[in-house]
Amino acid sequence: MRYTLPPNNQYDYIIAGAGCAGLSLLMRILENPFLSNKQILVIDEAPKNLNDRTWCFWETSPGLFEPVVHHRWPRLNFYSQAFSSPINITPYEYKMIRGIDFYTYVLQKAQQYPNVHFHFGKITSSGNEDRLGYVLTDGEKLYANYVFNSILPKFRQADHTSLHKAPSRQAGTSSLLQHFKGWLIETPENIFDDTAATFMDFRVGQQKATTFVYVLPVAPNKALVEFTLVSERLLDQIDYGQGLTSYINNYVTKGAYTVLDEEFGVIPMTDFRFAPSNGRVINIGTAGGQTKASSGFTFQFIQKHSEVMVQLLAGGKHPTARTSFLQKRFHLYDSILLHILQTGKMQGADIFARMFKKIRPKTILRFLDNKSTLIEELGIMASMPARIFLPVAIQKINRLRK
Repeated sequence: MRYTLPPNNQYDYIIAGAGCAGLSLLMRILENPFLSNKQILVIDEAPKNLNDRTWCFWETSPGLFEPVVHHRWPRLNFYSQAFSSPINITPYEYKMIRGIDFYTYVLQKAQQYPNVHFHFGKITSSGNEDRLGYVLTDGEKLYANYVFNSILPKFRQADHTSLHKAPSRQAGTSSLLQHFKGWLIETPENIFDDTAATFMDFRVGQQKATTFVYVLPVAPNKALVEFTLVSERLLDQIDYGQGLTSYINNYVTKGAYTVLDEEFGVIPMTDFRFAPSNGRVINIGTAGGQTKASSGFTFQFIQKHSEVMVQLLAGGKHPTARTSFLQKRFHLYDSILLHILQTGKMQGADIFARMFKKIRPKTILRFLDNKSTLIEELGIMASMPARIFLPVAIQKINRLRK
């Protein structure tokens, strides 16, 4: 692996941030015969050698990262106080990829290409100069035909409290945080059905915020349990641990278990419209608006975005796609739901319970994936109380017309 900069300071592409978005884009560039020989520089603050996160998503067929799928579930379960049910998700499979497996897979691929370079350093700014994009890292200005930026503005790694404070000031927008702590637990006995995952379990206290738990069994005696909240502020770390302990004791096992690993994450949920690009600086990942505002799902949206950008690059075009009518439609839906959650007009547990009770699961997954039809979307809307959703929808539509 090349961790030192070559003598020149100009590249075809600079990828700022070696997370999911940056490495997904790199992988797709290297898979494309028209682009795989480009001079590419990837910059991140530190090596990707820790299992720092887990991504879950659903798809009907193998994707680009199928070789590193850690586990898959053909069935899901949904729980709430109002409605609980097993979920048949055919033709989908729910899949998990561990961060360390993803990083290792892409970095091993990159080792085969002498034109791919890596640098560890902090990026302090980026912009445009003389028809090129640039980044400033460790006091050195590096140039490229395009800079692909996945670094969020005003993001303090230490406590996440400043995450998306700036976007929340945009008139008419809503901003929440989806924050979670997960424990990978192991039990002495085989107590898990590792062919079914708990997609959402709302049978936990909803006083502090919309709160739910994922249970993702990866073996008959091993599962990742994620205690998740959607709110404006984070909890103290001790509160996440108490939430996990309480849930495990009440709904998983009253017996002994061992915590093998843990993870903590914060995902922004906002209908703030991120700028897709600034000249030669192209925003990707969450910074490019690829986190779904109403759910926090990101992985598959990053894959679709990366694929489109690579197709445009291979065709000699600027890698910023126009916002489609379909994207605008789903942005409206996300904005409505996010507003209702932030203002407390209806609890998230009640919204999803209604949805899973009245709508076919595969339609819900299509909707959450921005792939549903207008007829399906009207059915989902009809499952919600009009007295709550209709005024918000009218308000949001009127704002779009201004």
